[in-house]
Amino acid sequence: MSARSPTFYILVSVATSLVTMALKVGAWLLTGSVGLLSDALESGVNLAAALVAFATLSYAHSGEDEDHNFGHEKAEYFSSGIEGALIFVAAAAIIWTAVPRLLAPQPLEQVGLGLALSVLAAFANLACGFFLLKGAREHRSITLEADAHHLLTDVWTTAGVIAGVAVVNYTGWLPLDPLIAIAVALQILWTGFSLMRRSFDGLMDRAIPEAERAQVIAVLEQVKPLGGDYHRLRTRTAGKKSFVDVHLLVPGAMTVHEGHDLAHRLEAEIETLLPHVEVLTHLESLEDPRSWEDAGQGEGPGRELA
Repeated sequence: MSARSPTFYILVSVATSLVTMALKVGAWLLTGSVGLLSDALESGVNLAAALVAFATLSYAHSGEDEDHNFGHEKAEYFSSGIEGALIFVAAAAIIWTAVPRLLAPQPLEQVGLGLALSVLAAFANLACGFFLLKGAREHRSITLEADAHHLLTDVWTTAGVIAGVAVVNYTGWLPLDPLIAIAVALQILWTGFSLMRRSFDGLMDRAIPEAERAQVIAVLEQVKPLGGDYHRLRTRTAGKKSFVDVHLLVPGAMTVHEGHDLAHRLEAEIETLLPHVEVLTHLESLEDPRSWEDAGQGEGPGRELA
C-alpha cells in the first residue's frame, strides 16, 4: 500500500498548476499571443479542477457512515464531471478572446523568452501528470486519473501552441496566432466531453470491466461440480470500489452450515483476486421453483445468467 494518500497527490497537482499558470501568464504578457493566453486559461482550469479534486477526495475517502453505508466513493465522479464542465467554460473564453484578434491581428513581442517559459511549464505538467497516474493506479482513483490525463493533454496543447507561435514569429503571418487559440479550444472540448461522459457512466452504476467479470465467473463456476448453480450476477463500480451481487443455488440436501461455508469460500476467493471488490451472495435451494422465478432478470452488461 502506498505511503502517500490521494490528497497528497492532489496537493502536488495544485502546486504544479500554480507554477505552470504563473509561467504561462508570464509568457502571454511578454508576447501578447492569444495562443499562449489560451494555454494559460487551460492551466487556470487545471488549478480549479485540482482544488475541486482535493475537496472531493477528502470526502470520498472519509469511509462509511450511518447515512452512507456503502461509503462516499461515488463523489469522485462529481470531480471529473466538474472538471469537464470547467473545460467547456475555458474553451468558450478562449474563442471569445481569439475571434477579435483574428479580425484585427497584432504583432508578437519577446517571443523567445515567452516560449522558454512555456517549455518550462510543459515539463512541469509532464512530470506531474505521470506522478498522478502512479497515484491513480495505487488508489484506483478516477479523480487522480482524470487530473493526470488533463495535465498530459495540456502538455500536447502547449507543444502545439509553442510550435504555432514560433511559426508566427518566423513567417510573420499574424492570423495564425488566434487560429491556434481556436484549435486549442476545440481540442480541449473533446477532453471535457470525455471526462463528463465517464462521470455519467460512473454515476449510472457502470458494470465492472470485462476482464474482472471473467475472473468472478471463473470462481463462481466452481459451484457446478458440487451440484449447484448460480444466476443473477450483477456488478457495479463506485469510484475505487466495486460490488458483486449473485444468487447461489445449492442442493436442498446441503445443510445451512455447508451452504454458508461454500458461499463464504467463494466470496473470499473473489475478494482475494480483486481486493477492491465487495461480494454479496444470496443462497437459494436448487430444487425450489421459486429460486428460478427471477432467473430471467439481470440480463445485460455485467449480469450473467448461468
